Amino acid sequence: MDSDGATLGMMRYGPSGRDDAPTTTLWSPSGQIWAVVLLLMAFGIVMVWSASVSVGIRQGSAVSGLNSYPVKQALFAAVGIVLIFFFERFPYRVFLPLSKLVLLGLIVTLALVLIPGIGVEINHARRWFGFGSFLLQPSEYAKVGWVIYLSSYLTRKKDQLHRFFYGIGPSLWALGLLCALLLLEPDFGTSAIVVGVSFVLWMAGGVPWRHLFLFIPVAGLGLAALVIHSPYRVARLMAFLNPWTDPLDSGYNLIQSLIAVGSGGFWGKGLGAGQQKLFYLPEPFTDFIVAVMAEELGFVGIVFLTAMIMFFSWRGLGVALKATDDLGGLLALGLTFLIVFQSWFNIGVVLGLFPTKGLTCPFLSYGGSSLTANCIAVGIVLNVARRARW
Repeated sequence: MDSDGATLGMMRYGPSGRDDAPTTTLWSPSGQIWAVVLLLMAFGIVMVWSASVSVGIRQGSAVSGLNSYPVKQALFAAVGIVLIFFFERFPYRVFLPLSKLVLLGLIVTLALVLIPGIGVEINHARRWFGFGSFLLQPSEYAKVGWVIYLSSYLTRKKDQLHRFFYGIGPSLWALGLLCALLLLEPDFGTSAIVVGVSFVLWMAGGVPWRHLFLFIPVAGLGLAALVIHSPYRVARLMAFLNPWTDPLDSGYNLIQSLIAVGSGGFWGKGLGAGQQKLFYLPEPFTDFIVAVMAEELGFVGIVFLTAMIMFFSWRGLGVALKATDDLGGLLALGLTFLIVFQSWFNIGVVLGLFPTKGLTCPFLSYGGSSLTANCIAVGIVLNVARRARW
């Protein structure tokens, strides 16, 4: 490999650049990742069917209709599978010269969504583009795009990372601009995930610890300032510490979630038999779908979900370690961390371990943007896996 990581060894690519990656089988690492993702998507469709009953009744739509949430989720899953196939075979090395265009595209898109008349505002947040009845959330794709950009940046700059202003400095400016646009939506949760995955990639990419230690207090002070100067974030933090101080407002979501989790017991009440989804639990098929699962499938269901996430994490990190080049390793690490961190954060919110925040559970929660963006991430991880040194 040359200094900028622009060429691959002959182990996986021949002189013509032809992909000589092995065929995916069920027992290969790629096949196992495929299996766990398909299982989670199928499980998510079932849970969306169960959790969306109350919303379907309220909106006057039949649960089995073509416009129902489980049917649309199944369609999103079908699109997601096509995206996985495409990005599994797409040469990820192309991201290296195109990474700046990826960054420019996601910044322009996040800026456009803030413009009234272009972006769609829902519940005091402007995060979507509207296409008829279909909503597209660009911040979901921005997370994947940022991992592509930062992985490519660290690969190109690996010989200069010891110099702050020429190493980590430009990526810090890009991260600051990205987070500023996300916070204007506002989307605090996505900003936190982007910062977290950036820190992981900086560490893995070779940024010196002395530079990272400078970033930690700055990020902490910025987080504190955002919370202090936002009354609703302060209310959420207080509700996280003690939801019973305001059980009908800021603490309501967490209390209803804990009731759902606690009432499920070990085996659960049975699929479809949950009661908290019936106009008590907010966003039962998106942000709090894990709470519905805990009530209906109990502790066993939670163990199944966490086992699937841990298995995906293990296989994804294995791909990163076995990658044939720096770019592939960073892409696999960053995208695996992106999916796993959001999964744990969502579960933590449901269990009261983190303050309430509107983040979906990857592959489980309803939402076309979330599902397809995560499928793109999985496709890229599989792409790296097909070329890894197993």
